[in-house]
Amino acid sequence: MEQRTLKPSDLHVSVFGLGTMTFGHECDEATSHAILDRYVDAGGAFIDTADVYSRGVSEEIIGHWLAMRGGSDGLVIATKGRFAMSDDPADRGAGRAHLTRALDASLRRLGVESVDLYQIHCWDPETPVEETMETLDGFVAQGKVQAVGLSNFLGWQLERAVQVTERNGWAPIVSLQPQYNLLARDIELELIPLCLDRGIGILPWSPLGGGWLTGKYYRTAPTGATRLGENPKRGLENYQGRANERTWAILDAVRSIAEQRSVPMSQVALNWLRRRPMVSSVLLGCRTVRQLDENLAALEWDLGDDEMATLDTVSAPGIPTYPQGFLENEAGMEVWERLRTRTAKPY
Repeated sequence: MEQRTLKPSDLHVSVFGLGTMTFGHECDEATSHAILDRYVDAGGAFIDTADVYSRGVSEEIIGHWLAMRGGSDGLVIATKGRFAMSDDPADRGAGRAHLTRALDASLRRLGVESVDLYQIHCWDPETPVEETMETLDGFVAQGKVQAVGLSNFLGWQLERAVQVTERNGWAPIVSLQPQYNLLARDIELELIPLCLDRGIGILPWSPLGGGWLTGKYYRTAPTGATRLGENPKRGLENYQGRANERTWAILDAVRSIAEQRSVPMSQVALNWLRRRPMVSSVLLGCRTVRQLDENLAALEWDLGDDEMATLDTVSAPGIPTYPQGFLENEAGMEVWERLRTRTAKPY
């Protein structure tokens, strides 16, 4: 499997990473271990988890698998901290005390002395970013973490964190983990241009849009638990939130390409994403080995330039009236031009 580098570190991540939010929730330990085995057998080497996934159970499952495997050699292990792990109000956030406890607990659950990539799971408005980034730098200095990343940050928050690390000579930010897929491209307005400038790799989560890009939904509202998931109320809200003409147009285009190539829709969506600028690793989430195999098969073929152009056009998000629309209309600035002209090298 192709490996891409998270610069300026020397971490090499597989173009398809394994996201493990389902472990301990939708997948029992035996199934999770089978998924891990299959992923590694296919040449994958990047496993992403978080302490909050099943309140630590995902990390424990990975830890048991690593122990049976004999360690993490040849793998890149990433985890995250920030969100609540208990009902204690102090047991959350991106402050030094919580992150120190959180990382140590993650290392214990994973059964390792260090992780390759430690990520702040979300911006913390209650903690100065200087404290957060200094804490991460300390983890690197202590040998507990090789590289640091962020997840679910706004553009100004990411830039502020980058400036703080540069000004103080702290461990650089090598990755950003945002939601990114054909249905959700808003990060292209601010975050991807910033990552292009700063050389920060993108690790997209939800590459299939919560199942939408697999062809799970149709224009007729779904009914029944099998179509709406374990939580029918939430499933219906998800459907209603995305059931619009732009979504149907995107799904029609994905379905058309999939039918012409005789492949699942998911493979079309994954192939589009892995060719986007600054995408280092697409995080696959799955509940079964069969789902993993279907997604990994996307590596066996590539979209043509015409197909990419079709998907780019049909999924292009609208430009907000201000400031992007103002800059285009009044200043003659094409806010998408920079992204369009830098797509030759995806990472």
